[in-house]
Amino acid sequence: LNDPKNKLREAFFYYSAIRCFWLGHNGRCRYYGKKCIDLFWQGGQVTSYVAQLYLGMNSMSLTRKKSEVQLNKEVVRVAIAAMKDAAANSEWNFMNKLRLLEAEQLTLTRDHWRAINK
Repeated sequence: LNDPKNKLREAFFYYSAIRCFWLGHNGRCRYYGKKCIDLFWQGGQVTSYVAQLYLGMNSMSLTRKKSEVQLNKEVVRVAIAAMKDAAANSEWNFMNKLRLLEAEQLTLTRDHWRAINK
């Protein structure tokens, strides 16, 4: 199979991460999400920002389960920073995703009123 720019691999990792997220397979989602980010993280690619969103949401789910809390908090911080960067370039598309990540992060710290007002 000839895949000179890894487009098939990118698509496989990207859609596998999303599928695993929605099916609740958190470990697999993290695996595919990291592969996806490592493979094609370039600022400005919409798919890379969406992959960061799913990776951040997945990490919050893992944090709720008390699994590798410090590592997952760092992934969430990176995802929020990526969403801020994306929202600066395309507010109508990424501001809601940024607010979702921030609100989910606040609910993890039990700051529900600030999460509601985000």
